[in-house]
This record gives sequence, structure tokens and C-alpha cells, in this order.
Amino acid sequence: MPLWIKPDRKLTVADVMGFMRDHFEGTELDMTTDRGAGPYGLPYRWRPLTWKSGEEEYFNERAVSTQQTGFSFVAQSRGHLPREIGGVLWYGVDDTYSTVYFPVYAGVTAVPHAFAEGTGSFEEVDLDAAFWRFNQVSNFAYLRYSDMILDIQKVQQELEGRFLSDQDAVDQAAVALMEQSPRLAREYLTDYTRTTGETVMARWSELSDFLLYKYLDGNVKDAQGNVTHPGYPDSWYEEVSTSTDDRLQMRRMPAELALKAEQKAKALQIAGAVLTLLEGRGIVVDDDSRTAIEAVEDPGKMKDMLVLAATAESAAELLPND
Repeated sequence: MPLWIKPDRKLTVADVMGFMRDHFEGTELDMTTDRGAGPYGLPYRWRPLTWKSGEEEYFNERAVSTQQTGFSFVAQSRGHLPREIGGVLWYGVDDTYSTVYFPVYAGVTAVPHAFAEGTGSFEEVDLDAAFWRFNQVSNFAYLRYSDMILDIQKVQQELEGRFLSDQDAVDQAAVALMEQSPRLAREYLTDYTRTTGETVMARWSELSDFLLYKYLDGNVKDAQGNVTHPGYPDSWYEEVSTSTDDRLQMRRMPAELALKAEQKAKALQIAGAVLTLLEGRGIVVDDDSRTAIEAVEDPGKMKDMLVLAATAESAAELLPND
């Protein structure tokens, strides 16, 4: 594998953000598809990266995007602009896949409080610190990743899309101010960076509350707030049933089996009466219709069928359309 390649076109900031979020999706190393991803396609593997099973040693892939990222950035350098404006760090904390990159201009004199050095520490949870707020969201999402990441990406794309689309206007305003007063330009860029950082924190706080509300106790609320129970993917149920043999298989109690046999016998008895009535009325009952009638095991349904048999013009009228 080469150390670098020349791209086919000029890359955008958004392109590089996307590269930072890679889990080898769509390749044979795709971390969302093997058994280690669990039922909800989690692309992360907890440390250590190597482990043993019996005498054999194995490893987990180490993707570009990892769960132990503290912070990351995309550096944007534009020589045609004043250095205070042309240099931008698109900065984000925690996992690159679920972070939000916001613009920090080179000319700022301060950064948003939530992202500033000294806000929070690694030894104590502080949800006023961006690091902890983003970790709160991402670590909860690990529980049902393939579902929750969609809600996260919706807000992520909303914010990053806004910041990227606003950049030209922000640049132009800063350039105009720079011509009047470099100090005013730096103050403007500082205020803008502070505002975007505070916006990110406010939306991520709302998102954290929303995810807890929507995915409480393994349930999923729909857009109307109705509780649904989507369960696990079929592939996961298949793995569980295979690995546990018949230990989790539902079994009927002896009394249930006896009742079912009694109902089946009663239904078959009524089926005989249905067939006799049809044939007595001169209606031909072919083999398929006879088999279908005798296969009904619900005595209640058979009683309804017996009533219909008194006026039906064919055996097919008694059978379900499907």
C-alpha cells in the first residue's frame, strides 16, 4: 500500500472530514460486518488490539476512526487570504465519526469555553466540557450504534453543513474588517468561533437528551413518540439460536400440548362435517381443497366454515383468499 496517492481532483474540507471517519466500510476489513460488531454494527473494538483464544493469537483491526480519539482537526490553509483568515482548524473532540468539526480561525484570541484548556479534566466528568459531552453521546450510541448513529449524523451534518456554507460570507466580512482594523477582524473571528462552538455544545446537549428519550430501555420511539420494539436484526437472532442450540427454544407445557391436540381433533371432526355437507349438496371437492379444509386446526374457524358450507357454491369460497 502506498504512503500517499495523488487525488483525481482537488479535495474539499468535507472530503477530508470524510476520510477521517473511515472504518474500512465496503472492504474485506469492514469493521461493521463481522461478529465483533455485535447486533448493531459497532465499528469499534475495545483494547487490547491483540488477544488469544486457546493457543492462537488474534488481532482487531485498527481503523482510521477510533473510539479513543481525544481530539482531531482538519487544517485548511489558504494563501490568498490574510493569515488570520486563511488558516482554519476545523476542530472536533472524541470519535471522528460522531464529532462535529467547527471552524477555529488562526486569528482568534480565545476559544469557546467548552473547548478551552482547563475546562474539565480526565479525572472527573464535567458536561460543560465538550470532551465529556461528546463522550456521553458516543458511549451511549455504542449500545445501539447502527440506529443511533443515524440520529447523530443528522445533527452532525446540519451543523457542519451550515458552517461550511457560511465560510465564504465569514471570510469576506473578516477581510473587509481587516482592511479597516486588524483588531476588529480578530475580534469578529473570535466571536464567530466562540458562537459556533457554543452552538455545537447546545445542540449536542439536546441530542444527548433526545437519544435517551428515544432509545430508553432498549425500546425505540417513532416520530410521533409511540414506543416500538424493533428487536434485534434477523442475522443476530440466527447467530444466537445457532450458538445456544435449543436452550432458548420455546416449549409447550404438557397441558398446552394436550389442549392443542384436543382442539385439533375437534377441528378435524368439524372438517368432516363440512366436507359431508358440501358433497351432500353436490359440490365437488378437489384434493387441494380437501387438504386445505382439513388443515385448519382452529375449531372456531371450522364452525364458521360449516355455516358457509350451507350456502357456498364451491369449496373455494370457504378457503382464505391468500
